[in-house]
Amino acid sequence: MNSSVPITFSIVVPVYNRPNEVRELLESLLYQTSRNFEVIIVEDGSSLRCDRVVDLFRGDFNLNYVLVPNGGPAAARNLGARMARGEYILILDSDVILPRGYIAAVQKGIEQTRADAFGGPDAAADGFTPVQKAINYAMTSFFTTGGIRGGKGVRLDKFYPRSFNLGCRRSVYESLGGFSEEMRFGEDIDFSLRLFGAGCMVRLFPEAFVFHKRRVDFRKFFRQVYNSGIARIHLQRRHPGSMKLVHILPALFTLVSVVLLVGQFFCSWSLLPLVLLAMLFFLDAWRTGLTPRSALLAVPASFVQLWGYGSGFLVACWRCYVLGHREFKAFDKTFYD
Repeated sequence: MNSSVPITFSIVVPVYNRPNEVRELLESLLYQTSRNFEVIIVEDGSSLRCDRVVDLFRGDFNLNYVLVPNGGPAAARNLGARMARGEYILILDSDVILPRGYIAAVQKGIEQTRADAFGGPDAAADGFTPVQKAINYAMTSFFTTGGIRGGKGVRLDKFYPRSFNLGCRRSVYESLGGFSEEMRFGEDIDFSLRLFGAGCMVRLFPEAFVFHKRRVDFRKFFRQVYNSGIARIHLQRRHPGSMKLVHILPALFTLVSVVLLVGQFFCSWSLLPLVLLAMLFFLDAWRTGLTPRSALLAVPASFVQLWGYGSGFLVACWRCYVLGHREFKAFDKTFYD
């Protein structure tokens, strides 16, 4: 470790039962072309700890590890931010791997834009499983909700940095109080909305992408996007006017799908629109470079993404606006799964 290198970035990583993923993330940091960073690993009450993995890298760069009782990723990030010494805080998920030029791309983006906060897109690495590549397609495709997540494609809404790859001036982070620890899901969008509300300059750095492993099966993926749909209603209640048409489309698609599925008992052509959409998903996924197997898996992944988000959105509408319930979450104990 070269202690003479000034610290520009404090990389904060909350982790829960993911020692293997932390190893891969730390290994990817070894190959960065710039070493002007420190790393803060916050172990969020894990039963399967990564402290021994962290010890393997202590001589390679500035590295801190802290174990805390489980309090959720927002609280873990905020603790890491309080320990930070860099001018900028970089928030990463523990299941990301950084390309060799990630830190350099962030540095370049800051120099060009002087942004107060920023984020980058995610991608699937060649070594990811076919399911992981299919889920990555579903989360980044224009035909699902990828147009609001960042990347080089068509934009459907302004860019909101996501917590798997988010950066912010430490002074701005502190002035806003960091992530809302009351929110278990959607807290990164809440933070982004508060950034915009404070008049901060927020930018997408397309070249500062990460390889994001995401969920390993469709069941866990459904739980993730279902909670995201719920979080969108909570965000609208916290930030009136923040909801756009693009956020409602998955719910409308879910309702239409139910009508079409029921309609098959009355009309043999009722499912044709869904069949055609499935073909579109397959061909578009194949066009992006996925293998036929991964492209085929992208079809159910895309439907899970839309139906999961849409059904969570609809349930939250009913419970919050009709029954008058306060904020809730369906899968509270499975955020890191």
